[in-house]
Amino acid sequence: MSETDVSFMDRVKAGLQYPLPQHAITRMVHWLARVETPAVKSFLIRRFIQRFKVDMSEAAEPVCSTYPCFNAFFTRALRADTRPIADGIKALVSPVDGCVSQIGGINQDHIIQAKGRTFSVLELFAGNTALANTFANGEFATLYLSPRDYHRIHMPMDGSLRHLLYVPGRLFSVNPPATRAVPRLFARNERVAAIFDAAAGTMGVVMVGALNVGSIETVWAGEITPPRLNEVRSWEYQGDAVRLKKGAELGRFNMGSTVILLFGRQRVRWEAGLEAGSIVHMGQAIGEML
Repeated sequence: MSETDVSFMDRVKAGLQYPLPQHAITRMVHWLARVETPAVKSFLIRRFIQRFKVDMSEAAEPVCSTYPCFNAFFTRALRADTRPIADGIKALVSPVDGCVSQIGGINQDHIIQAKGRTFSVLELFAGNTALANTFANGEFATLYLSPRDYHRIHMPMDGSLRHLLYVPGRLFSVNPPATRAVPRLFARNERVAAIFDAAAGTMGVVMVGALNVGSIETVWAGEITPPRLNEVRSWEYQGDAVRLKKGAELGRFNMGSTVILLFGRQRVRWEAGLEAGSIVHMGQAIGEML
């Protein structure tokens, strides 16, 4: 995609983000989302529900006043019956509620970000060649979570954790205009990558930070960020120290963002009809193991 192919408004919206103190703004949002003063948190929750038309009938706790702070509301659990997990040992399920940003094959080392824009798996993993090679010519799916979506992340299939990688970076918005306009967006933003041994071979679940994403956390390590560091960090796991079933909670965004799923070559096949713009719900079948 040449710059002339990006709309004027997309360029303007993206351009305004470059000079922003992205991390300072996000720190402020992180603090504000945890304020427990009743008047403040109630105002934030009510306004958010009105602005984004959030369906509270799906929430495990539909009464807004019971949430101690805005972040507790934002990361709310859903009723178990609202997101059934697709049956079948070969079924690969969506880890989130959201919208497909892009989906398809990895071209050697390159993933489509938007029409005409790509980024490399090697960049995504901060130069870790061994990890990048694992997914060469494999499959990917990029899933965008809008503010109104459910913001917990679940396992697409059974897996044992092998590697966790934290990569510092910028905090550009990851909404569609930014995805179209900011080159190599997902390889520039802060991110946390969890690598699993799964039934379909090595599976990568990359949680990409964004403007206003106060933190990214996992069920086994708690908050990975903040604190925000200026260096890449990694953790190794052995055996079944962290083993999660399909549909089990993996982590959550404290404010919304994007998840990128990665699989090796000839390991999975995506559901027919899934394409950019398709709406998905956590637990629905989005593919199958080969």
